[in-house]
Amino acid sequence: QVQLVESGGGLVQPGGSLRLSCLASGFVFTNYAMSWYRQAPGKERELVASIAIAGGGGNYADSMKGRFTISRDNAKNTVYLQMNSLKSEDTAVYYCYVQLYGRHYWGQGTQVTVSS
Repeated sequence: QVQLVESGGGLVQPGGSLRLSCLASGFVFTNYAMSWYRQAPGKERELVASIAIAGGGGNYADSMKGRFTISRDNAKNTVYLQMNSLKSEDTAVYYCYVQLYGRHYWGQGTQVTVSS
């Protein structure tokens, strides 16, 4: 079955950095675009970034451009999210996402807390 397992979240001070990882299994990773979403308390889930099958430059929400970088390692079935210059408003649960044959699959999420 499809599994997406995120890791790398934690507590970081404003201005700090974190790298999230998402290990995918149960499907042919190299055939699908991957995305990261996040959901802050009391807010709707929002798209953070997406990356195409072959990698390269990703697509980002405006508030993340220049601070976040999405990448993938197809040999490791893993997608990453490098987050720099973190702000308190980046505090959220971050989810890995893939759409397969019209179905939506989410990881369990990893908590990122930006606080001094």
